[in-house]
Amino acid sequence: MTIPQQPISQAQPLSKDLSGKQAVIDALPDHPAVKALLAWNAGAVTDAKVAFAELTLTVTPEEIRGACNALKAVGYNFFEDMTAVDWFPASPRFQLSYHLLSHAMLDRVRLRVMLEADDPSIDSIVPLWAGADFYEREVFDLFGIRFAGHPDLRRILLPDDWKGHPLRKDYPVEGYR
Repeated sequence: MTIPQQPISQAQPLSKDLSGKQAVIDALPDHPAVKALLAWNAGAVTDAKVAFAELTLTVTPEEIRGACNALKAVGYNFFEDMTAVDWFPASPRFQLSYHLLSHAMLDRVRLRVMLEADDPSIDSIVPLWAGADFYEREVFDLFGIRFAGHPDLRRILLPDDWKGHPLRKDYPVEGYR
């Protein structure tokens, strides 16, 4: 059985690409995720973008748990997944992408956080969504990003004595010797 594809938001389809926080706010003033985050803490949202009918809101690293909590309170009830990207040698170096879904609104939103290379750490969202547990452990294992408040932050794919984090772009192709 296949599920028919629904537009990202029944109430307000995102049909054109937009870039920049103010452009997205002006174009989508009633979007539930935009409204929720601006009402909660407008300063926490540093950028916004709509591309390929997907809304991405960039928040400061210090506010990730609060932003997730604000979105959960307005109906984004499902944590789909998260991943990381290493933009070495750019600064900030690491990008975390969190994908959240509202079943009731048939809406998806991506939260993006940028982290500097010197201390890649951020609050864990496991207290809000237990399903984030293994995703955060995977990102820790492969990128070396630490999640403060994670209940069991340890390697998940590699042996405990493995040196380094193999998805970092400066990791030696042949491993450390």
